Amino acid sequence: MKTGKDDISGWLVRRASWHLWAVLALVLGSAALATARVTSDGGMDNAIVVRAARTWLAGGSPYDDPHFLYFPSAVLAAAPQALLPLSVLRLLVPVAVSGCLVLGWGCALRLYGVPPRSRFAVLGLTALAAGFAPFGHLVRLGNWTATAALALPLALLLAGRGRWTAAGAVLGAAVALKPLLAPVALLLVFARRPRALAALVLVPAVTSVVSALLLPDPLGFVTRTLPFLLRGDDGFVRLYEASPAAVLPRLGVPQTAAQGVALLLCVTGVGCAYLRWRRGGPQPQRLAETAAGLMLSAFLVSRPSYDHYLLVVVPLLLAGLPFPGAVARTPWFWLSLAPQLPGLRLPLLEAPQRRAFKDAWTLLALAATVARHNARPGRFRVAVPPAARRRGAAAAEPVVGGDPAF
Repeated sequence: MKTGKDDISGWLVRRASWHLWAVLALVLGSAALATARVTSDGGMDNAIVVRAARTWLAGGSPYDDPHFLYFPSAVLAAAPQALLPLSVLRLLVPVAVSGCLVLGWGCALRLYGVPPRSRFAVLGLTALAAGFAPFGHLVRLGNWTATAALALPLALLLAGRGRWTAAGAVLGAAVALKPLLAPVALLLVFARRPRALAALVLVPAVTSVVSALLLPDPLGFVTRTLPFLLRGDDGFVRLYEASPAAVLPRLGVPQTAAQGVALLLCVTGVGCAYLRWRRGGPQPQRLAETAAGLMLSAFLVSRPSYDHYLLVVVPLLLAGLPFPGAVARTPWFWLSLAPQLPGLRLPLLEAPQRRAFKDAWTLLALAATVARHNARPGRFRVAVPPAARRRGAAAAEPVVGGDPAF
């Protein structure tokens, strides 16, 4: 039996059978139904946003809740949910979150030119849903990180096709819902796309200002939420944060030193992302790896920073697996994700309040893996995906510096 790279990749990009699709539907459906059974409002995090919208509809300020950390535009976006009965939300929200993750995976595959009906498309999504714990956490919480998990690969897909302004608008719409993708603005700066950058800034700015004028406390985000985010002193939230600035003080490191370490790691990651952009290479890999480096750098220093934030970058990197030289072909990529296996039991880290240490390991190891990959010297030679080779395209040359482990 042949086990060369090309043979394995070729098998992965062939069309999946209905049996694989049935397994995927079972995994995704069971996760959504389980969430509907154990929650009464579709998830704790989504409930915070919906409760803020209900407060606004009742004449109050959404920012009376210190855990509502979104722009004013998110209040209006959540208003339709506030009008729905809980019996509808408890099923609608996990289905919508799962749908965002599925569509985001599909956009990531299209970015790399991987057939969406391939075995890799089905097996990769099944592995994420069943073998990556943050996937289940995100569905159960109903967190709006799911919108960022869809918007980032969609924006990169548009940028890869030369539609940079549309990509900026997509990123701006995602930031208006949740400001998680704001660091990707640096990618537009690296690419010298001022119109796209303007779209990213203007969409959330305009929608937030207009929405704020409809709130009884128009400056609530600035006067209440922003100081809360800068302090990061919520005792409950801190137990689940994965950034070094939150984890290191729990190990006895002074807060100032922990923040300094986190900032240094962030700056290093951004520098490596810039080097990756300057190195060039195939546009899909260039876009995905630069964006992933920027987002992971932000997660290292941001407060809060949770495990489900990884759903923004991990599918994007995993989708490039069929390509030579991809980050997902390095052993450290898989070692960094190992603590997130749902069945893995680590001594002393099983309590929910201690899982932040596992999440911190994944974040740090994955950020270091991507930074090292982004900063390595050399230039790419064009690699052709296996699907194109099978259709009779020219054979691809290996990428210089590709990891031989896979």
